[in-house]
Amino acid sequence: MYLDHFGLTQMPFTLTPDTSFFMSRAGHQDALNVLLVALRSGEGFVKVTGEVGTGKTMLCRTLINQLEDEFEVAYLPNPYLRPTTLLLSIADELNIDYPERIGQHAFTRLLHQKLLNFHTAGRRVLVCLDEAQAIPIETLETLRLLTNLETEKTKLIQVVLFGQPELDEVLQNESIRQLRQRITFSYQLAPLSRVASRAYVTHRLSVAGARGVPLFSERAIDTLFNASRGIPRVINILAHKALMVAFGEGALRVERKHLRAAVADTVDARRCHEQEARAERRRRWVFGGLGLAGLSALLGLSIFFADVMAVIQ
Repeated sequence: MYLDHFGLTQMPFTLTPDTSFFMSRAGHQDALNVLLVALRSGEGFVKVTGEVGTGKTMLCRTLINQLEDEFEVAYLPNPYLRPTTLLLSIADELNIDYPERIGQHAFTRLLHQKLLNFHTAGRRVLVCLDEAQAIPIETLETLRLLTNLETEKTKLIQVVLFGQPELDEVLQNESIRQLRQRITFSYQLAPLSRVASRAYVTHRLSVAGARGVPLFSERAIDTLFNASRGIPRVINILAHKALMVAFGEGALRVERKHLRAAVADTVDARRCHEQEARAERRRRWVFGGLGLAGLSALLGLSIFFADVMAVIQ
């Protein structure tokens, strides 16, 4: 597509959470550090929340890559499962063999024994659940009971919940208050700041092979931030489209007009851009219209008080 035109070796703004593009700065590195400390200290439950598109799946996969040598990891990207299905999915992810026909009690005993075997071999077990806000309440309770499996000194299984802010609402349910109390570490991913957004774009382009003159002008970056509000997924969508527009024109750099074309073609970004534009018009109206009226009023008050003081004196 536009790789050769811009001197790139790979697509810089794909939506697939490729961990080679993980940016070790801003909130994502802080979140990763919190997770690593919590898991290596043996905590049972850890929670990470963030709005759609803030990079939770990327963070999850990066965490798994960094823990490969220390943990046996079960990754469940779709945890909307019944309690028994959840346990079976965890067993499958951990390569635990079990009979085709097995009761829940017998299966729980088998799972417990396998977890003990991992512990004896010096391996810890981690379950990562993405989109955790979708987990049914009864399945969350099963997950809590599973973490009751422990030795005298350590948990046999640890859990990280990655979810949208709705996860916090789910956890307020009184029926799972015991699970809520066991979440000892939590982190909330926030959108990128203007500075971090610029660094994010530069980082991804650098990983993709960009060298020399920046491919995005400063005004283009400003438009990109305003339209995306610092959401990495939206940044990726807009930056990719802007590169396509610039390539179509034969331009060697992305300018503001290319970003505007990308924004016009992206519903969520267009809404953000329109809201920003309305807010800017309101600010101009206040300072340009009411501001003059206010200045006149203040001038009138000054004259009035001057006359009052003259009478008093």
